Amino acid sequence: MTKLHIDWTACRGRGACIELLTGVVASDEWGYPLSPDGTDVTIPLDRERDARDAVAMCPRLALSFVERR
Repeated sequence: MTKLHIDWTACRGRGACIELLTGVVASDEWGYPLSPDGTDVTIPLDRERDARDAVAMCPRLALSFVERR
């Protein structure tokens, strides 16, 4: 299972991850990404490529993968 971590201290709400991960990551009223339960975001298998693109494209390097068992 792939989990996406959002570093809230680095994020500036530019929205690239929200566009790439529509339906997985939502945004708040200021454009910051939200996870459904406020923790690391579980990425569905069919969206892993989009998540990898989001990590690579994040201008603030605020996204990373965490390994969970």
